[in-house]
Amino acid sequence: MAAAARFFLRGSSSKLPLLGAVSGAHSSVGASLLTVSPSCSPRMKTQRRHAAHFTYQPDPVPTNHGPTTKMNMFQAVTSALDNTLASDPTAVIFGEDVAFGGVFRCTVGLRDKYGKDRVFNTPLCEQGIVGFGIGAAVAGATAIAEIQFADYIYPAFDQIVNEAAKYRYRSGNLFDCGSLTIRAPWGCVGHGSLYHSQSPEAFFAHCPGVK
Repeated sequence: MAAAARFFLRGSSSKLPLLGAVSGAHSSVGASLLTVSPSCSPRMKTQRRHAAHFTYQPDPVPTNHGPTTKMNMFQAVTSALDNTLASDPTAVIFGEDVAFGGVFRCTVGLRDKYGKDRVFNTPLCEQGIVGFGIGAAVAGATAIAEIQFADYIYPAFDQIVNEAAKYRYRSGNLFDCGSLTIRAPWGCVGHGSLYHSQSPEAFFAHCPGVK
């Protein structure tokens, strides 16, 4: 019967020759399959939804926070870093090439505005960058570490998972490095392939002590 069903479903649009090729109970089963199957009914057509079916409704402009400025993502990151440095005298930004703006230009102008002691380059050593950030945060600073591409964060995996995430727990709440932020962009160049387009955040999302 299964063979008959496959035969009918894959056959031509003409039903009578197909029904004549099968006899007895198989014939009636095949006829009912042809009747109820949507794929065999010429009146059943699949409706596809296109973008034209939807009407875009932009969010209303917020008025309770004063005037706003339209920004892209990189400009928003730069603005957030600028606001943090301006409002928090302990805030420091460090990482590979951040002094001249970084590969994505998110820190452009910040060293000139706030000085080389607050925005500075580090050696090409991811575990060193995160380790330094842990120490700075524990000492009371707002530490903003940048890993140039998220793909390069794996050498710092132990520092993040076994040190930063567990610092408050292991010290019995005497110390913590909750003021440490690690920036790690990925997929921004469009043709980066290996080492530039991986998204490793799932490794850290399941680690207690890390947001």
